[in-house]
Amino acid sequence: MTFSQRLTHAVRPLIGAAVCRWLAYLGLCAAYLQGGINKLLDFQGAIGEMNHFGLSPAPLFAALVIALELGASIMILTGCLRWLASLALAGFTLVATFLALRFWELPAGMERFSTANAFFEHLGLVGGFLLVAWLDVQKKMADE
Repeated sequence: MTFSQRLTHAVRPLIGAAVCRWLAYLGLCAAYLQGGINKLLDFQGAIGEMNHFGLSPAPLFAALVIALELGASIMILTGCLRWLASLALAGFTLVATFLALRFWELPAGMERFSTANAFFEHLGLVGGFLLVAWLDVQKKMADE
């Protein structure tokens, strides 16, 4: 057995544990749970955010974003149509990223640098959600 195989066998009980997977899902959904709860508790602030990004009617968009962020996160955490919820958050995140983090429009400097970092971090979230969707579909196909 190679070192890589031994190492894989050693970490499998931890990494393969259901609680570890659930904590990974929770970490991936954390920003959406926090964002949805904050918007729900400060609906006027959520409306202000929608207005800031030119989304109208702002109250409708705020309600839809709250429902998506919280609903899809709960679906991922409970395993209810996890693949669909993951694709929904991936799509939402991609659209929101291109709407809110247009670093290429900013002048050179710290704000552009920070916004570019946030842009690519959000692309990482999109990739994470796509991976969750892919893994969920693979598992369901294997279970058939």
